[in-house]
Amino acid sequence: KESTSIIDYLNAKFDFSRTQSFYISKRVSSSRFPQNPLSVLSFFKQFGFSEAQILFLIRHKPQILFTDVDKILRPKIELFQLLGLERSELCKFISKNSSILTFSLKKTLVPSVEAIGKILCSEKDFVHVLLRCGRILPNYKKFMDNVVFLESCGIVGSHLAMLLKLQPGIFITRQSIIGDYVSRAVDMGFNENSRMLVHAIHSISSLSYKTFRRKLKLIICFGFSNEEGLQMFRRSPTLLRTSEKKVKVGLEFFLHTVMLPKSVLVHQPWALMYSMEDRVLPRYRVFQLLIEKKLCKKVPSYIHLLCLSEEVFLDKYIPHFRENAEELLVAYKGHYLEA
Repeated sequence: KESTSIIDYLNAKFDFSRTQSFYISKRVSSSRFPQNPLSVLSFFKQFGFSEAQILFLIRHKPQILFTDVDKILRPKIELFQLLGLERSELCKFISKNSSILTFSLKKTLVPSVEAIGKILCSEKDFVHVLLRCGRILPNYKKFMDNVVFLESCGIVGSHLAMLLKLQPGIFITRQSIIGDYVSRAVDMGFNENSRMLVHAIHSISSLSYKTFRRKLKLIICFGFSNEEGLQMFRRSPTLLRTSEKKVKVGLEFFLHTVMLPKSVLVHQPWALMYSMEDRVLPRYRVFQLLIEKKLCKKVPSYIHLLCLSEEVFLDKYIPHFRENAEELLVAYKGHYLEA
């Protein structure tokens, strides 16, 4: 009888099908039904949740409908507000991570917030991590175990905070998987306790093993040895997170157009990550003009020009040559001027 009354209530108030209502009624303890579900609905509406977000919450965690608003729901929502989430962000965050509302405030959520807060330096970073991986809050024990493990590998302080911001999901994955990431990084020449290890783990954890090998093979196909490819990865772990198309275009340009020796890219692989349209090609056009017009007694290498900051490059190689400044500017910014 009580189950039937729950089904009727859900059909009438929430526009669920009878099948959905029956499913929810089976997951909710009938002893909790006497509490007024309408107060829960009213609470979410007053706070700013859309009807779609409320229905999403109830479908995924129907027991929330029968939760005490003042003793359980309100304190949890207030905690997330204190973390710096804007109301619209908070509504979206809760609707996507509805299970958070079913965990203990004192035993799980508050300890998790405190633990994450000790690693991150700002409220903005905290919000960034939560929006990227809301599941991190309910997994307090796993989070702490993984923090201890990563610290034992030398990833501490700002490096630990950086990894948490870049790859929060890694902090709640199985420790054996993290151990595999570290082992693979060490096998490729990274040292534990080195500042580059965290970058290696970020890249390795971001790519499947198959994708990682395929990208490394792409570099080898251009005449680099396997060891040279690994050297490039060690010097710039971000390289293998760059798209294959971008790496291929860059290799073709530097090796076949600029005719750079492979050794230059082995030692300065970050050149492959610069924007072709905004940096690589424009600076190459300026480089060619410097040689063609004989504007410098000693023309610097192209790779040197490429690595200069925007401010230094413009100041040193555009207005400095007054008679040719306009031509140099057109060569450098022509694609913008045409647009």
